[in-house]
Amino acid sequence: MGSVRVRQHVNPLSQKYLEPVNPPDWEKIYADPTQPLHLDIGCAKGRFLFNMATVEPDWNFLGLEIREPLVEDANERKVSAELQNLHYIFCNVNNSLNPLLGSLPDGTLQRVTIQFPDPWFKNRHVKRRVVQPEMVGILAKYLISGGVVFFQSDIEVVAVEMRDRFSSHPAFQRQGDTWLDPNPLPVPTEREVSTISSGEPVYRAIFKKR
Repeated sequence: MGSVRVRQHVNPLSQKYLEPVNPPDWEKIYADPTQPLHLDIGCAKGRFLFNMATVEPDWNFLGLEIREPLVEDANERKVSAELQNLHYIFCNVNNSLNPLLGSLPDGTLQRVTIQFPDPWFKNRHVKRRVVQPEMVGILAKYLISGGVVFFQSDIEVVAVEMRDRFSSHPAFQRQGDTWLDPNPLPVPTEREVSTISSGEPVYRAIFKKR
């Protein structure tokens, strides 16, 4: 499996991505679908989740990504490694998050990560950013009480927007009142490593479901 070349940015509002995905049979996906689930939204090449699934075998990991070649490549890598607590799905989270989470075993969604999402800087493109109020509401609906959402970005305006979206929802409470340092997770993303190695800041926060 060589490296997969794909477009850096995909418009989630384009016609191609308007059809919600059909949820899989989780019994066929995971060896034990009742294990706690870590959801990574916008998982890109899936390397972060691959490493997490290796480090934490008592958790299940699910990556959602809108760039289909990356998902196919990641699932091939998962199969080769015989990891039965890891899966990737090609979808548009704007319309597929609710049916996917609604199909999971009750009480399994315990951790969500959103890491370095596409910034969509232009004002007319801001609506393409992944963290919209609708998404926050869906996560509030399905996360267990005490479950966490962790996000990070190297773009401060994007991190602030994500922070404000979760702060404004009554189900979520921010943990701490400053940006987190260091990352509390055992595995960094590739983007995180390259950002920090170049001396640039990373803006991180954790929100807990009340």
